[in-house]
Amino acid sequence: MLRPPVAVPVDAGPDAQLDLVARIRATPLQTAPFDHIYMEQVFPPAYYDRLLDLLPEAREYREFRHRDAMQADGHSTRRKLTLFPERIMRLPSTQRAVWRDLSRVLRSPELQEAFKTKFRVALERRFQRPIGELSFYPVPMLLRDLPGYRISIHGDSLSKAITVQFYLPRDESQSALGTIFHEGRSGEAALRTRRLAFRPASGYAFPVVYHESWHSVDRTSDVGGQRDSLMLTYYVQDGAWRWLFLRLKRLWLFLVFDLHS
Repeated sequence: MLRPPVAVPVDAGPDAQLDLVARIRATPLQTAPFDHIYMEQVFPPAYYDRLLDLLPEAREYREFRHRDAMQADGHSTRRKLTLFPERIMRLPSTQRAVWRDLSRVLRSPELQEAFKTKFRVALERRFQRPIGELSFYPVPMLLRDLPGYRISIHGDSLSKAITVQFYLPRDESQSALGTIFHEGRSGEAALRTRRLAFRPASGYAFPVVYHESWHSVDRTSDVGGQRDSLMLTYYVQDGAWRWLFLRLKRLWLFLVFDLHS
């Protein structure tokens, strides 16, 4: 049984998950243009400032390549750093504890249960099964979007069940750089939108539903600067093969990219 929500201490620790769970439970579900939540004050101020101070150096990230993010020189404007224990252990000692503890919280069953409960109707409609029978594979990562990054209207791969992103700006100056939700992918429906504010310690989450969860990001400029955020993706792991594939992929990425970076 969970204890009452408490403030997150500066060094994170096990009670961090209770604060996040409480925040998710307290955030009302919004249904337009599709089911989602927009969370504010996700992290207490002192803890949030510590996260920003301990963001890894650029050399710790690797390119996250997708079509919209590619530049003329062949490099991507998006970088990522997976927050699995085997990758975190390679960070400088001053950074390991805070990201290890937060990773544990993000991968916790309690947090997944909070998101599943919040999006129960959409998830049961998609998977045609009771929410208690659904279990997903959480993958947390830090993202760094460089000037020139954009991503066109898309609905996310159906290998994903829930998409979560926590924004990590220093101040309010980047508030216009948030994700845009659309009613549709093209035509007038694509023009009916909701733009989320890219504000400190804020974030959003939504269930991935085919032909519903359309979203995009406008191209960022040099003036806007880089966007730092924390992404948490819950992947579908139905069946033994899918369960094994996700774990072998994690091992392969670590051996090929992270261990030799």
